[in-house]
Amino acid sequence: MLMNNTIVAVGRVSVDLYGLEAGAAFASEQTFSKSVGGSPSNVAVAAAKLGNHAVLLTKVGGDPLGQYIVNKLDSWGVDTKYVLTESNGLTPVVLAALDPPEDPKLIFHRQPNAPDTTINSDSIPKDLIDNCGVFWMSGCALAHGETAKSSFKWLAQRNRKSHTIIDLDYRPSFWSSLQEAGAAARAAIANCTVVVGNRTECEMAIGLTDPNAIADKLLTDGVELAIVKLGAEGVMLATSTERIRIAPCKIKLVCGLGSGDAFGGALAHGLLHGWSVQQIGEFANAAGAYVATKLTCADAMPTEPILRDFIAEQQKI
Repeated sequence: MLMNNTIVAVGRVSVDLYGLEAGAAFASEQTFSKSVGGSPSNVAVAAAKLGNHAVLLTKVGGDPLGQYIVNKLDSWGVDTKYVLTESNGLTPVVLAALDPPEDPKLIFHRQPNAPDTTINSDSIPKDLIDNCGVFWMSGCALAHGETAKSSFKWLAQRNRKSHTIIDLDYRPSFWSSLQEAGAAARAAIANCTVVVGNRTECEMAIGLTDPNAIADKLLTDGVELAIVKLGAEGVMLATSTERIRIAPCKIKLVCGLGSGDAFGGALAHGLLHGWSVQQIGEFANAAGAYVATKLTCADAMPTEPILRDFIAEQQKI
């Protein structure tokens, strides 16, 4: 398959345990459902289910949970050639409580040197980074270890080649301080053509919360497409020539986790296919809404026919 039809996603992976009881806190009695998680891993799954060649750069532990992840990714069509194994490492586990469902609480069980923080750039072919059609970097990958060094190297190597994307993906527990996270985000943005983040993440990165001010700043700094997620207000996509707001879909929300990753996979799909900003925004927004009606993330990522049916139903509402 041609490289320019490939999305490469970089960053964390985990086994996710989702609490089944809506509104139940971790201190309550709960039962859990097991799936695969980690934002960039979910993005790769979403892109693969939409029919793209999705390559995931991450690392699992040499334990049965690591094999579970690889097996599941394979079943969804993700290219796992570079899902490497740290033989002495433990695969991270993340617990999610639907408390509340729209903003689930998370507990990350990760070793200080979790396997996905130990990716050496020498283990990845240079032409894969150079020639992929979409290079998707998760902000958390910039936080720690050999993976952070490799990630900055890869971003510099791309040097704003289309389409190089930073998903700000801010998780405070991954960073020693807000200032450290912001500095890393700004360094990444300087090598990216597309920036994706919600208002909190954009405030972390560039100190702004107003969507138009965020877009103005990012575009002035050389970004080609700035995407600001607005939660219940939808999403804004901005280029130097157009600024589009997509209204939220009307859904019954089950779990807020994973909707941003579904958006990301659909965004990559639209970019790879040369769609207009309007088409990308509507499609990606619908993908996020669809996954928000499901409990888990990776398992729930839709195929294009499923998503087109969902969009058609939305148009009748």
